[in-house]
Amino acid sequence: MKLYYSPGACSLSPHIALREAGLPVDLALASTKTKKLADGSDYLQINPKGQVPMLELDSGERLTEGPAIVQYIADLAPASGLAPAAGTMARYRLMEWLNFITSELHKGFSPLFNPAMPEEAKALGRTRVADRLAWVNTQLEGKSYLMGDTFTVADAYLFTVSNWCAPVGIDISGLANLNAFRARVSARPAVQEAMKAEGLLK
Repeated sequence: MKLYYSPGACSLSPHIALREAGLPVDLALASTKTKKLADGSDYLQINPKGQVPMLELDSGERLTEGPAIVQYIADLAPASGLAPAAGTMARYRLMEWLNFITSELHKGFSPLFNPAMPEEAKALGRTRVADRLAWVNTQLEGKSYLMGDTFTVADAYLFTVSNWCAPVGIDISGLANLNAFRARVSARPAVQEAMKAEGLLK
């Protein structure tokens, strides 16, 4: 398989999932700004959406959208525990988290990275995301991970988007549960490997 990614972007989430699952993958750097691949070719010719992540399967089929990709990865390696079994209530709880992270957090960060966005709008955006993260902090009370004691693909996604707080000026220093969670996730060997491979850690 081949994962099209941009360092530190939301593609870090499936990258972590692949390493947690022990699945071999080739990495293909795709610039979200220029829409070019490392060899200068046009990424839009491969993925007209121009976004990462995109996972190219061994069959040549291509899958986009992070929450779909990470569930596909988890289902390839059910023994990894990265997602509960399909059809169970626990699986729907996982989807609930993935949908929350993608719609309420991930998309909330997007305007904050846009240099054309007026500062007043960014201030409102920061407050909204901070409020959502404060709620997540309450949900992590007494738990190691979002679903309890088991690390899932939702944790990789939450970890990835929470990494964007500092660059956009969102202060999460007071969110003790979230910070303990972030430290726990960042210490996982697969997470370390993924971040080193993307040049995010030395």
